Amino acid sequence: MLNMDKKLLKREEEGKIIRTGIVGAGQMGRGMVTQMAIMKGITPSIVADIKLENVINAFHYAGISDEQIAVAKTVEDANKYMEMGKFVATDNSDLISQANLVECAIDVTGVPEVGVKIAIDSMNNGKHVVMMDVETDVVIGSYLKKLGDRNGVIYTGSAGDEPGAVMELYSFAKAMGMEVKVMGKGKNNKLDYECNPDTVLAEATRRKMSPRMLCAFKDGTKTMVEMTAMSNATGLIPDVIGGHGPSASPAERCKELNEIFKLKEDGGILNKHGVVEYVNGIAPGVFVTVATENEEIAYQMQYHSMGPGPLWTLYRPYHLCNLETPLTVAKAVIDKEPTIIPIDGPVSECITVAKRDLKAGEYIDGIGGYTTYGSIATSQETYEKGYVIYGLINKKARMLKDAKKGQILTMDMVQLDTSTQLYHVRQEQDAMYGKSYIKK
Repeated sequence: MLNMDKKLLKREEEGKIIRTGIVGAGQMGRGMVTQMAIMKGITPSIVADIKLENVINAFHYAGISDEQIAVAKTVEDANKYMEMGKFVATDNSDLISQANLVECAIDVTGVPEVGVKIAIDSMNNGKHVVMMDVETDVVIGSYLKKLGDRNGVIYTGSAGDEPGAVMELYSFAKAMGMEVKVMGKGKNNKLDYECNPDTVLAEATRRKMSPRMLCAFKDGTKTMVEMTAMSNATGLIPDVIGGHGPSASPAERCKELNEIFKLKEDGGILNKHGVVEYVNGIAPGVFVTVATENEEIAYQMQYHSMGPGPLWTLYRPYHLCNLETPLTVAKAVIDKEPTIIPIDGPVSECITVAKRDLKAGEYIDGIGGYTTYGSIATSQETYEKGYVIYGLINKKARMLKDAKKGQILTMDMVQLDTSTQLYHVRQEQDAMYGKSYIKK
């Protein structure tokens, strides 16, 4: 994001303020509205949420008075109020993709069925899209990227989310000519595959979090989704299904990882290099572990206190989620560049694992729920073995066969809900690459 401060200031001085449309005014959306309101050259022009009071509260948190806020029920109202310089609040997310002055739509809902509609409608209306809903991206990101290309707009993941944050390190290392051996993120919540919204309720209440969100962190699903996004953006793959998940300390710039991520034959844990991983104990940081065959560069890395080699870890000790997202918007609008996008076709998939014993005829649920959690496998193995793509699981999905706790679910075991837009777009994406991961 080098020089983005100057670029945004220039937009401010020229009166070319980037007008954004934000869908979702919960914790993430509220913080984004507040952050954007204090920045130069960009503004949260219109915000949508199913609870209108959430939008009003978000504007208030940002120091925006009631006199500056207008409620819109129609696109005509939204256009009129935005032209007047008002901050527009609405409970109709369709207005984000339709309002004339919106340059970039941002999905902060965390609901894939909402995310896919926002993204497609917005890009078809000539607007850039920033997708904070990584769960949607790992299912249909390649399709959405191609749709953006066809419409001459940018589709991108977000700075601040761990995949976007670590992508900056990855690009930095690759630009320097380094070989990226491992790319990954930290995890702090102790892994608990059995947790559900009820078992985490007290902690979620104390931390002012959604129980389902906390559950998705604890059972590892969010980590698997984020690793899948990293894989799909770079071509790196998991070393084993679900990753190894070693433990390390952020002290001494994560130098422990230089030893941990050696190949097994050299005393490390990996079967191969070129992988995505997660590490317990270094959250909220992200990292890449790199190597070089050049002896002089190896000497220089040692000289700069990066360790003796042959591996060195570049570590960023933070990611600021929603607070960094406006920088991705600016990069898309001003530089016409994404922060993180899938390469051409899925490299890995987030797949579905039984959280407990499941019975034929039983309805199951998805992220942060009671019955399943997500893991990561290569797209090739997912295709060959018929694993169920986790993002397609919702409360209408039903078991056709019994499954044991910890078992990876396959397509012959589950009846998916085929009525959703996400399902049909995934079918279209599969057709692009000549493979069908889901049945027609």
